[in-house]
Amino acid sequence: MTGFPVELLLSPPALAVLGLCIGSFLNVVIHRLPLGIEREWWTDMAEQLGDTGSWQRVFASRTELPAAQRQTAERLSKELAALPPLTLSKPASRCPSCGHVIRWHENIPVLSWLRLGGRCSACKTRISMRYPLIEILTALLFAAAGWHFGAQPTTLVWCGFFAVLVALAGIDWDTTLLPDNVTLPLLWAGLACAALGWTVPLTSAVWGAVAGYGSLWTVYWLFKKATGKVGMGHGDFKLLGALGAWLGVQMVLPIVLAASVIGAIVGIVMKLSGALREGVYVPFGPFLAGAGIAVALAGSPRVLDWLGWA
Repeated sequence: MTGFPVELLLSPPALAVLGLCIGSFLNVVIHRLPLGIEREWWTDMAEQLGDTGSWQRVFASRTELPAAQRQTAERLSKELAALPPLTLSKPASRCPSCGHVIRWHENIPVLSWLRLGGRCSACKTRISMRYPLIEILTALLFAAAGWHFGAQPTTLVWCGFFAVLVALAGIDWDTTLLPDNVTLPLLWAGLACAALGWTVPLTSAVWGAVAGYGSLWTVYWLFKKATGKVGMGHGDFKLLGALGAWLGVQMVLPIVLAASVIGAIVGIVMKLSGALREGVYVPFGPFLAGAGIAVALAGSPRVLDWLGWA
């Protein structure tokens, strides 16, 4: 009887409900985190444009900053200072079209979207279907974690792993950005969980991180040397390193293979259908994240057996 509450709270249905709530939060993360990062970039740019010492060092000049550059730096600083605060909790969620503040009963995962008919209650602007889909996806992944890993505390660790991957996939798909302040903590969390005995052996986790980062960095460097072009972002290295830390060194190659095949298929379909504009590429991060989730739920023995490596 003493174990009943834990088993109930960590059962697939209970975790699915938790996943719906976390999925609602992930929608906020996917939308706001890149905006916050871009604000930081513009702030850094304003500071750099107004840095006389840096100007003189880089251009080996003793002259002061050009007047136009100084004015641009001052204008940027003022405009950035005038922006309202932007965090994951502030301001309150609102309609981007009319500014209507979303009330609590309009923010119930999935149900509110259905009740409102997928439209803002104030201006009737359509609300993207992606919001409930992210919530449903997260709920399904949390339930799958409960089913695969069982009613044990480490199941919540894997739920967190899946949630972060969903957020990274959404951010990368929208912006081709994999933020360091998400990928690097994910990598260190993978190593910490391995050290605590919650995931894979620590040696496998460390070499998984090395192999994940190093393999894609090598591909990036060789491609750039051969073509003079950048074939992928640095965030992809860090994400694969994080996946290696969580899933072990043996899973790095299966993840890359699965992500490459699915990514190529999606890219070809989008190109043929006209959904992929000229000069725009399909980000690799969502496919790495999806492959990492699939490998985690399938389990290393099954993946190695499928590949004939067992």
